[in-house]
Amino acid sequence: MRSRSNSGVRLDGYARLVQETILSHQNPVTGLLPASTQKKDAWVRDNVYSVLAVWGLGMAYRKNADRDEDKAKAYELEQSVVKLMQGLLQCMMRQVDKVEKFKHTQSTKDCLHAKYDTPTCATVVEDDQWGHLQVDATSIYLLMLAQMTASGLRIISNLDEVAFIQNLVFYIEAAYKVADYGMWERGDKTNQGIPELNGSSIGIAKAALEAIDELDLFGAHGGPKSVIHVQPDEVEHCQSILCSMLPRASTSKEIDAGLLSVISFPAFAVEDAELVAITKSEIISKLQGRYGCCRFIRDGYRCPKEDPSRLHYDPAELKLFENIECEWPVFWTYLILDGIFSEDQVQVQEYREALEGVLIRGKNGIKLLPELYSVPHDKVEEEYSNPHSVDRVAMGQLPHMWGQSLYILGCLLAEGFLAPGEIDPLNRRFSTNFKPDVVVQVCVLAESEEIQELLSDHGINVQTMSEVLPIRVMPARILSHVYVRLGNCKKLNLSGRPYRHIRVLGTSKFYEIRNRFYIFIPQFLDQHHFYLALDNQMIVEMLRTELAYLSSCWRMTGRPTLTFPITRSMLDEDGDAIDPCILATLRKLQDGYFAGARVQMSDLSSFKTTSFHTRLSFLDEGTDDSLLEDEEDDDDEYGEEYSKYGPSEGSKDVFDQYLTQLLHSTTITCHLPPIQRGQHHVFSAEHTTRDILSFMAQVKGINIPKSSMYLPVTPVKSKHRRSLNLLEVRHYQHSSNVKQHKPHSAADLHLPRDSQGNTDFVALVRQLKECPTLQDQADILYILYIMKGADWLVELSGPGQGGVSVRSLLEELYVQAGASKEWGLIRYISGILRKRVEVLAEACTDLISHHKQLTVGLPPEPRERVITVPLPPEELNSLIYEASGQDISIAVLTQEIMVYLAMYVRSQPALFGDMLRLRIGLIMQVMATELARSLHCSGEEASESLMSLSPFGMKNLLHHILSGKEFGVERSMRPIQSTATSPAISIHELGHTGATKNERSGIHKLKSEIKQIFSGGLSLNSTVTSPRSTRCSSPSTPSGILSPVGTGPGDGQLHWEERQGQWLRRRRLDGAINRVPVGFYQKVWTILQKCHGLSLDGYVLPSSTTREMTAGEIKFAVQVESVLNHVPQPEYRQLLVETIMVLGLVADVDVESIGGIIHVDRILHLANDLFLNDQKSHSASDYFLEKDPATGICNFFYDSAPSGSYGTMTYLSKAAITYVQDFLPCSSCLMQ
Repeated sequence: MRSRSNSGVRLDGYARLVQETILSHQNPVTGLLPASTQKKDAWVRDNVYSVLAVWGLGMAYRKNADRDEDKAKAYELEQSVVKLMQGLLQCMMRQVDKVEKFKHTQSTKDCLHAKYDTPTCATVVEDDQWGHLQVDATSIYLLMLAQMTASGLRIISNLDEVAFIQNLVFYIEAAYKVADYGMWERGDKTNQGIPELNGSSIGIAKAALEAIDELDLFGAHGGPKSVIHVQPDEVEHCQSILCSMLPRASTSKEIDAGLLSVISFPAFAVEDAELVAITKSEIISKLQGRYGCCRFIRDGYRCPKEDPSRLHYDPAELKLFENIECEWPVFWTYLILDGIFSEDQVQVQEYREALEGVLIRGKNGIKLLPELYSVPHDKVEEEYSNPHSVDRVAMGQLPHMWGQSLYILGCLLAEGFLAPGEIDPLNRRFSTNFKPDVVVQVCVLAESEEIQELLSDHGINVQTMSEVLPIRVMPARILSHVYVRLGNCKKLNLSGRPYRHIRVLGTSKFYEIRNRFYIFIPQFLDQHHFYLALDNQMIVEMLRTELAYLSSCWRMTGRPTLTFPITRSMLDEDGDAIDPCILATLRKLQDGYFAGARVQMSDLSSFKTTSFHTRLSFLDEGTDDSLLEDEEDDDDEYGEEYSKYGPSEGSKDVFDQYLTQLLHSTTITCHLPPIQRGQHHVFSAEHTTRDILSFMAQVKGINIPKSSMYLPVTPVKSKHRRSLNLLEVRHYQHSSNVKQHKPHSAADLHLPRDSQGNTDFVALVRQLKECPTLQDQADILYILYIMKGADWLVELSGPGQGGVSVRSLLEELYVQAGASKEWGLIRYISGILRKRVEVLAEACTDLISHHKQLTVGLPPEPRERVITVPLPPEELNSLIYEASGQDISIAVLTQEIMVYLAMYVRSQPALFGDMLRLRIGLIMQVMATELARSLHCSGEEASESLMSLSPFGMKNLLHHILSGKEFGVERSMRPIQSTATSPAISIHELGHTGATKNERSGIHKLKSEIKQIFSGGLSLNSTVTSPRSTRCSSPSTPSGILSPVGTGPGDGQLHWEERQGQWLRRRRLDGAINRVPVGFYQKVWTILQKCHGLSLDGYVLPSSTTREMTAGEIKFAVQVESVLNHVPQPEYRQLLVETIMVLGLVADVDVESIGGIIHVDRILHLANDLFLNDQKSHSASDYFLEKDPATGICNFFYDSAPSGSYGTMTYLSKAAITYVQDFLPCSSCLMQ
């Protein structure tokens, strides 16, 4: 018999260690491991980590086998791993109904449990008794299942289990928008059971999705049916949101040592090497101690000041845990593994030596890794005064099985028993390696031969849709319907993938279904869900974004192929030429470089060999039975005429019939009568769409609140309007004639009556045929929609002839309004139909994950609703409509602006650097205010102009306001093919002024002409009165900028704003979009450390806030914002922010305290008085001393630059010193 080699002896030593510390606890029936001898339950995460050492040891034995017994040992170890993984699978499959529910709700009540009963796989606590929602636990299971399968283990044994795993993929693919309880099961660190978006959950989910994509779960013995499919866009969403969060871990944790598992083994989820280094150094510098790392700052778990009798903490006691948090040795095992994978021998040696010092020797000298080290009760004060000086004692589980396993795995790798590639067969460790440039393949197709000819006239040769056959071109929504079949399993009652829109990474591949090739048109070109794709300039903008996204995010083999069809809607208004902006884009694509991406234009057949192909085997012949069942439509959609290029009508193939059924179910037919030009309006001319909306709201019993769209609520004496366009967005308050103002009734609207005096709907339908404008048709359909419902049949051909539902007619009208680019009307109909942007929930998540909070609805609270966590799409949609007071126009515009904000936060995050809470209602008001200021029109007209801007114009106006650049808006008159001439607006940049900040990003000069739809002039008997009294006497209140240029005497003089007003306007804009200086919240935290609180406009921010939250926490910034948001005037708020910055300079001086409650507004008023005194001493006229009646601040103080001898900072500094001097010792001499 051969003697045992040295390495064999050492390996046997590790086998004994694994047996005694891990395998001796494994349940022989279920294969599960209890957390410890004290905690008998099996946690999913702990089980997966604990078995890694067993898996690694099994591979080490197989590789270093000296004898046959070693091979037997390897098999035994591997089967222990398989048994545990199958045991966990059994636990989760018993909760299959939860997986099905969670895919749709993402609710904490519908999630898989985090721990199970070790002997039976049953649940151990109720759904609401534990923080079960831990996406990272499910994700680590899937990640290691993929790695173990790739290493040769056979864990999954039948197709029902494959379907369940596929559904677990759907369960975790929304990780980027799921607030969960995280690795430490507690959510927010106050332990109040508040879930939050966790970087560790998103990172491990992203890694699991990447690892399991296109993996055959039967390993070498599988076929197409056992392959898992992942949508690449979901992976990319997790990636971008993770990168925007790091190094922050969540809202309440500015750093968390658990992120080591994301940036290094096992996830390797971050591709940016610099971000990995930053996160690692933050963890080491802020959390590392002498015995390991703390989990996060102010972690109270098992520390001497924690009250073990209750689970939650009082917010103020968190400060007690600072500097005495327990230190966990497990994090050093992660750092050892990180050193091995990054080939940093110094790091490996350093942490292995450090770890040896904290291991505890058990019986027979085996080394045990304790759970944590805590400060002894009698040494707490010493540790407070001198952190990391006290010797700590080991507490908790011994061994900590998760840490023990990673310690053994680190030893096996460090001593050469295993190579890094063996425990990472899927090569995740190379995620930060250099990636070559991606060339995006663009295939331009013509919808018809006429368009093909128009393009060839310009030297652009393309194929038509029918010429690319046998490759079939389909809209993206068909792919979404097809994917609903993935993971479908009747035995387990699993429905497959929820209907979700598939984004551009998913549509940039060739799909092979039943031996035929399909390519899908990107979702952003689908005009039927939301109206952004009706605007050609917006299409170009979205194409630019998507190409840049493809070139930076494509990770698959082959090149991405984007199909770009030129449709009839991309022609100009006459239909005989390609829209110039589309033509210019095609020329740039021909040049081979567009939006920073390398592109190549050619036809589809030549791209086939260089593209990525996905075979959708779940649609193969065996699935015919389920295909033609009733389709569940997600929306009221209608389709383009793709059917001529799709499957043939008489095809016997069931999949072809299924596609035909889908295309036909989404195709619209024409029923609406044409408009009758020259007819009278159906309703009297002075009634607005607003009146109809408010009357209909009364029918529904809803009271639309009376607040204006634009910042002020200016008293308006005359309410005559031109027609039924979407002119006003809110009620406007009346001054002198309030008493005469009666609520609208049906009689006011002159609805037709029958003999009983009820509304005559037959006559109303007859009027539908006589409408002079699309707007009139929309109003009649809206009345029918509210009073009769969406499914009421309109009998246009006469009674008994069959009818068309109101909804179908509205959908048809939406198409017509889109064709004539009447944006106000398009938004109106979108609101009636409750259309929602398909990417609304993702847009909201993008903003929240970039540490922004959102509010929807017009201020103030409670109508303005705050969104702090990602919400499911339906919930978000209903919240927006609720906050908009059921005002459909505001609700639609809110969605649109949310999408634009998300586009900008992804592409230009610097724009948002100093904003925390984005108040969408206030942003809309600022946009209307800016239009009113520039066009010298009333607020109503400005609101109307805003609603009639094209999507591209709206996006650019928003960019101007966010970027802080000065810009101008001009009118020009030009006729268009409409019922009236339409004034156009062009927005242009004014160039650099002193008001801009260096770090604010600039924008290109804009030359967009934006149609603004008015219908035929004022009624003859109406007179427009615009007396001076409608302009508030105080130029600092926003209403001063909203009055139209009147015709009365004295109107020759310019408005005050035009002569001055630059700084006032800058402060008003910054205040409205909540922009604060860099480092502002940290300054507030420092001030609160030295006083009892800050009082702002009657609301107090107490110093106790600093006991709960650290200076870098998002939660603290939110707290400060919530106090500042009580200030109604944006410019006044901004001066208060400047005052706090000055106070911050005072607090930086080395003194113990600067007073009790500091009244910030008093300091501001003191500065204002100093300014006024200076002005009086220079004999300023009364005009220069005029005060804002609302706040008492001098208008010229609002409009003073911060710097200079008469700047606001000069006076604020003097006032701050004067105010706090009273609280300082007499000997302190701060400044003269």
